[in-house]
Amino acid sequence: MEEQYRITDPQVLRAVTHPLRARVLGLLRADGPATASELGRKLGESSGSTSYHLRELFKYGFIEEEPEQRDGRERRWRARHRYTSWNSREMSGTPEGREAVKVMRLWQAEALAQVIQEFDEAEWSPGWLEIAGMSDHLATLPPAAMAEFMARAEELLRELGARHAGAPGAEQVHIFVGGFPRARKEGP
Repeated sequence: MEEQYRITDPQVLRAVTHPLRARVLGLLRADGPATASELGRKLGESSGSTSYHLRELFKYGFIEEEPEQRDGRERRWRARHRYTSWNSREMSGTPEGREAVKVMRLWQAEALAQVIQEFDEAEWSPGWLEIAGMSDHLATLPPAAMAEFMARAEELLRELGARHAGAPGAEQVHIFVGGFPRARKEGP
């Protein structure tokens, strides 16, 4: 699997802004290869619906057929990349690009809310209970410093993932990193 899918075409980014398509891609990334029927059952959708969205994800390069098919009756699909990225400044050059970026940001916030909603303290060890959660920081930084923070956070995650691969107690962890300038106040 490739590390990232760097999107430069707003039409390609728009293809993954559909909520079901984004959920399908997320499941393929998190859980591995699946068929349209398997995904349909997980998502409470028909296999026809998931099949359509799989074809769209394939068309735009997000997924590929799993080379190791279990049987010839139904295609198994897998994600081609661990994550998707884009340059918001480049995408903001067109109304379509601005809209696609806005929808993706809102979808990411919705995904975060779902992760928080699904976290059940009764299911986790004290070690996970102590560390699971979020922080809300307010810092005064120029754009270059924010870019450095984002790059170092990604680098640290890759390093920690490699160092602790297969460690006892290791779990898939949702990690959301973001930053937005605070809205400017009007007046004196």
